[in-house]
Amino acid sequence: MSDVKISTADIQKLREMTGAGMMDCKKALEEATGDFDGAVDVLRKKGIAKAAKREDRETKEGVVIAQTTADGTRGIIVALQCETDFVARNDGFIAMTQKMADIALASFPATLEELLDLPYEAGVTIREKVGEQNGIIGEKVDLGRYERVEGAEILTYNHSNNKRSVLVALTKAGHGEAGRNVAMQIAAMNPVSVSKDDVDPKIIEKEIEIGKELARNEGKAEDMLDKIALGRLNKFFAENTLLSQKFVKNNDQTVLQYLQSLDKDLTVTAFKHVAL
Repeated sequence: MSDVKISTADIQKLREMTGAGMMDCKKALEEATGDFDGAVDVLRKKGIAKAAKREDRETKEGVVIAQTTADGTRGIIVALQCETDFVARNDGFIAMTQKMADIALASFPATLEELLDLPYEAGVTIREKVGEQNGIIGEKVDLGRYERVEGAEILTYNHSNNKRSVLVALTKAGHGEAGRNVAMQIAAMNPVSVSKDDVDPKIIEKEIEIGKELARNEGKAEDMLDKIALGRLNKFFAENTLLSQKFVKNNDQTVLQYLQSLDKDLTVTAFKHVAL
């Protein structure tokens, strides 16, 4: 232990700078022989070390933010996750998520890993900032999701509790209300893809097997199982692919019919949906 005398005022100052506990600040200052920058580094390193011990914990809470560029041609979603709703509702945690979203939108990195390596502030990457929060907050914090979309016009939906966000890309600009309606549809109905052509082959294979097994359990003949399963698959497509779903604001139309009633060339090219 250092012989440097650490005053209560110094400990309080470091606490205000970092949000760490009084004893952690005292120990960090002692380890850094009174140097504030060094003490901040000590706390950050301890935060990262503590994070490794928390890897088995679940981060079911957090803040999700979707936003677009001013011209509406690019959009991003980030989800900063934590363990408790108490932390997620903290103004500082929400502000930190917002800053990470701003950085993501400005730089528009291709992957989450690239986003984590971008600078959060002078000398600190987003990855390091997240690691630091593990020590300061005292629970596991993780930038768990990052999504991006480009298109003629991107619209967003952010749920009021900060736990669900949507991006939707349209083929044509100038249809903001329609885009927002479709974004809310996605949040409510959670489609698996834009259309049946985009459904993951593994999902299709699984649905066919389920359809066959259901028909078999109903006593249907073996030579009819494939036909019955394909019929159920088409029902799955209608209920679970965006453009084929019934439009929630008017069940007499599908989402595609709703869009084409506004403009025959209007449709959705992509969407991203992140929910905690």
